[in-house]
Amino acid sequence: METNKENFVQLVDENDQPVGIMEKYEAHKKAALHRAISVFIVNSKGDWLIHRRALDKYHSNGLWTNATCSHPYPDESYLEAAKRRLKYEMGINCELKPLFHFIYQEKVNDELTEHELDHVFFGVSDDVPIHNTGEVEEWKYIPYRQLQEDVENHPEKYTVWFKIILKKVKAYIDKENLTEISCR
Repeated sequence: METNKENFVQLVDENDQPVGIMEKYEAHKKAALHRAISVFIVNSKGDWLIHRRALDKYHSNGLWTNATCSHPYPDESYLEAAKRRLKYEMGINCELKPLFHFIYQEKVNDELTEHELDHVFFGVSDDVPIHNTGEVEEWKYIPYRQLQEDVENHPEKYTVWFKIILKKVKAYIDKENLTEISCR
């Protein structure tokens, strides 16, 4: 019987060396360190694309987050996963620039913990998303200042990873003047 690779994550050590694979839900239940990707998209006006996770997701459902977040397949590169998931979740084909990676561990509810080595990507697009309703409840472009104020005033509306990396991504974009990147 062939297993569905979408249901598995690549376990890694702190140096990103593979140490095995595990079913995705089990990895979140055991807080096992695994690979992840986060994609941030801004439009040419500088507004940020965020989406509210589908209501039937098994964790962080109904919460707002970055354009795309997921896990690479065990045999897939981070960039391949970022492009695949951006197309799958938001219907956008886009040039992506890797920004940085980091490890975090945060509880998402009483049972599950995100413990991820997260590779963060960035792109610029004026595309109107065609979202996958199985993944995304709704989406919007929002100015950064308004987004930051809402995250500060209503943190319960946002995913744990989004709150952790939002300021890091903004600082990196500003430092590197990344609005020159374009998505097609």
